[in-house]
This record gives sequence, structure tokens and C-alpha cells, in this order.
Amino acid sequence: MRKHLLMAVPAAAASAATPVYASDMQVQLEIPRLRVAEYHKPYVAVWIENEAGKTVATLDAWYQTDAKGEDGRKWLPDLRTWWRRAGRAASMPANGISGPTQAPGRYSMQFKEGTRPLPNLTAGAYTLRVEAAREVGGREMVSIPFQWPPRTAMSGSAAGTKELGAVRLTIKP
Repeated sequence: MRKHLLMAVPAAAASAATPVYASDMQVQLEIPRLRVAEYHKPYVAVWIENEAGKTVATLDAWYQTDAKGEDGRKWLPDLRTWWRRAGRAASMPANGISGPTQAPGRYSMQFKEGTRPLPNLTAGAYTLRVEAAREVGGREMVSIPFQWPPRTAMSGSAAGTKELGAVRLTIKP
């Protein structure tokens, strides 16, 4: 027969003793179909910034990887905000982060805290940023603020007006 010992523990001590489990993050984004004379697939960067605006993780970067006789990395600076904050210091291609540009459609990315590219984040306020830039097109960025660590499942969304469609962030503890 098992005996269970129950003790009254102050709330602060109880939360400190609570085991921390890795959280899951899902980012869904839409690349809209545009009716233009000359269409090029967009370059896209997805990253997380802390409250001070410092990049803590680049989650994904899509760029032209099959350029015939041309290095597609040379156009990464067109993702101006990401480039200034994190991209110029990044070495591309980056394993598990970089990939080819994508055609119009809906895309879903899954990340688990503590595994590349989502590091263990300290508690605080963060912002998910998604930026898209297209040759002979425009540039657009959307932002979704969130708190870490999540205590319950939470989600946020934003929508672009031209280069990006709906962007949704879902976090589960």
C-alpha cells in the first residue's frame, strides 16, 4: 500500500518547484496569389525578438537556392529589417533554418523549445516577426506579440495587405 504525503507549500515555492516542460510553437503563414505581370516568389524571414528589439532566434529564412549561375544569398538584404537585426551576421545556408522560396499557398512550421532553431527562452515579452520581400514587388512585415513561457495554450494573428496573407502563431505549454 502506497502512502502519499501532502504538504502545504507557499505559492511562490510551488511554482519554483514545478517542472518546466518544453513548449511547442506553430507558425502558419500565407503567401497570397498576386495578379501581376511578372511574379517572383518572395524571400521570407521568420524570427523572434525580445522586449528590447534584439533578435533571439531566426526560425526560418526562405531565399532563392536554385539560382542558375547566381548566388541567391545576394538578395537577402532585401529583407531589410531581418537583415539589419540578424541576417547580416548569419551564415547561409543555415542547417534547419534556411530553405527555398515558396509559391503562393499556406505553410505551417513547427518548433519545439530547446531544439534548433527555437532556443530555451527566458521568461518575458517577445515578438514574432515575419517579413517578405519580392523582386519587382513589395516588402511587408507583420508582428505578433506574445509572452513566454506560456501558462496555457495561446494564439495570436496578424495579416499583411499585399506580400503576406494571414500569419498565425499558436503556442502550447
